[in-house]
Amino acid sequence: MNSHYLKRFWLCQVLFALTLNLVLAFGDPDLLVVTVATKETDGYQRYVRSLKQYGFNYQTYGLGQEWKGGDVNLFAGGGQKVNILLKELEKYKSNEKQIILFTDSYDALLVQKPEEILEKFKKFDSRVVFGAEAFCWPDEKLESAYPEVEEGEKRFLNSGGFIGFASDIYEIISSTPIKDDDDDQLFYTNIFLNKPTREKYRMKLDKRSEIFQNLNGALEDVVISVNDDEIYLFNNVTKTKPAVIHGNGPSKVILNRLGNYLANAYSKNNGCVICKEDTIKLSSDTETWPDVTIGLFIEVPTPFLREFFDKISDLNYPKSKINVLIHNNVKYHESQVEKFFSDPKNNYNSIKYISPSDDSPEHEARAEAIQECVKSNCKYYLSIDSTAHLDNADSLKLLIEQNRGILAPVMVRKDTTWANIWGAVSDKGYYLRSEDYLDIINRNFLGVWNVPFVSEAVLINGELLNNIPVVFEDTYMDSAISFAANLRKAGVFMYATNMEYFGHLINPDSFNTSKIRPELYEIASNFDDWVSRYIRPEYFDYANGKIVPSTPCPDVFWFPVTTDEFCEDLITTMEDFGQWSGGNKNNYDPRLPGGYENVPTVDIHMTQVGFQTQWLYFLKMIIQPVQKQVFLGYVHDPPEASLNFVVRYRPGEQDHLTPHHDASTYTLNLALNTPKLDFEGGGVRFLRYNCSVLETRKGWAMIHPGRLTHYHEGLKVTGGTRYIMVSFIDP
Repeated sequence: MNSHYLKRFWLCQVLFALTLNLVLAFGDPDLLVVTVATKETDGYQRYVRSLKQYGFNYQTYGLGQEWKGGDVNLFAGGGQKVNILLKELEKYKSNEKQIILFTDSYDALLVQKPEEILEKFKKFDSRVVFGAEAFCWPDEKLESAYPEVEEGEKRFLNSGGFIGFASDIYEIISSTPIKDDDDDQLFYTNIFLNKPTREKYRMKLDKRSEIFQNLNGALEDVVISVNDDEIYLFNNVTKTKPAVIHGNGPSKVILNRLGNYLANAYSKNNGCVICKEDTIKLSSDTETWPDVTIGLFIEVPTPFLREFFDKISDLNYPKSKINVLIHNNVKYHESQVEKFFSDPKNNYNSIKYISPSDDSPEHEARAEAIQECVKSNCKYYLSIDSTAHLDNADSLKLLIEQNRGILAPVMVRKDTTWANIWGAVSDKGYYLRSEDYLDIINRNFLGVWNVPFVSEAVLINGELLNNIPVVFEDTYMDSAISFAANLRKAGVFMYATNMEYFGHLINPDSFNTSKIRPELYEIASNFDDWVSRYIRPEYFDYANGKIVPSTPCPDVFWFPVTTDEFCEDLITTMEDFGQWSGGNKNNYDPRLPGGYENVPTVDIHMTQVGFQTQWLYFLKMIIQPVQKQVFLGYVHDPPEASLNFVVRYRPGEQDHLTPHHDASTYTLNLALNTPKLDFEGGGVRFLRYNCSVLETRKGWAMIHPGRLTHYHEGLKVTGGTRYIMVSFIDP
């Protein structure tokens, strides 16, 4: 290169720098953001929101046009974007002052102000700057043609974002023709790798993500950071704060999660900002409320189905506005379903079965329910699985008012991390835990969250049903996973809200319908639901010390515990088993270690009906809290009790029990039925104190010391049958 050429070259650079500084300082007009989008997808709407948040002047090209650029999620393509952009930028081809920022829109967010981006562009000393990424795509053979970069920098061009002078951009994209289904990234790559062209326009790559952060291949580089009340994305490798966040390639799900916080969607001080946007308010006149189709799906044997149906019936929504569809795939539940179906209080606008035959696949039933909703022109479709209990009677109204296309109430299996949403998804479409998953399901962060998977309870806007892929079947996925996968593929956002407590999920995994009263066995798997059905509400005042148990005899404490239903279910379980011991007078009992029974009774042990583990849990969770209140200073956690049994007293069999001491530290005696109604006589007498308890109460427990002090006898039953549940605790 001769000296004359060098002087001219450096003079051009100086003039260019001066021009650039003038344009950036006094540009007319300001930075213009342009994008190409043929449809107003969820991603596009999110993108436009981000532009408005920061006050950008923007233009969208191609809306309403037929997309001919191929499926860029699966194959190379996208050339139509270049052709649309070329046509629209023709009006700027002679404008040497206009700065254009082009970005994709379906999978991009802008997170800084125009002046910040212009300042960053100025520092590049370039006519056109492209974003950079970690992968040489779509043609890996071109890798060697790229200039080398420093460690931590991204080497390869990404076409999803670039910034430059409008006149230069127009010249670049008009220099070479491209077909609509050709690849746009390869098109820009070939231009960039042409050295004369690159030098002519001083084209550069944003290798350090000063402006453009392409997420694919860089997820470990970036973190969400907070400065005062601003939440932003920070690149820990290059120590930069990018302005355009692009979910290129498979990182779109990650962008969706980041979008829950970025672009003023969430605030450290004010919480979820975006939750308050675009909501609606149903009027006080319920006659104006929208029609809803509710699909109820019983696909697996489910405990506490009666309560599930009760909560559906109790929703605070006019039944005249609801059409109910029921799919039951479990023969065991037929009677419960029929009871709900025929209950006069369920005076819905309509209620009917979906494909009630046993061989109807779940995915077909779910698709049929949606088609029923579409045919009836429903405004909303609520799909509820039998495992999802809507404890909040306002759930349906609250979900509608949030006004999202697809929205699930966040619901969790109690005391677990199992929820009806996922925070992230693996490459193969299965569950991954996101960093914020636990905070969301535990309601530490409140908001409306863009998530990759929702199930069990989902509200869908009726207008969306005609435009989304209603696909529930996949060769290797269940219906919920395949449905969510197809929504993600179509770019349809799924939201989940934990702004309110909506309800919880039942755990059906251990539900054994071979038992005559299977819910009785669910105390550990579904404790809160078990308690709601089987524990008296007044019990809790005794457990927390607000009420002191009565003492009908010295050191005998009496308090309410179980509901009538518990007592009846336990009796039914024992009588169904039927193998009552003979109350042998020779004190032999083969069920006991060593075979010796001190005081024989006609009884069935909890071990015989498979209820021993559940009963020990009952002693720990229900009896021990009261025991601690009355036997001060005595704690043995967990309680031990090897001998737990139901005793049956009746005339002609065994009608009383001779005086004895119990082999226990303390004994639990729970009355299972009612004197003077179910039996005559009966009761217990403590001989040392000459004190008797005759009027036992169904579902009430007595606890008293076992050895030494409380020598007692079972009083004679003169009619009917008396049942009691006995535990020798801490023998």
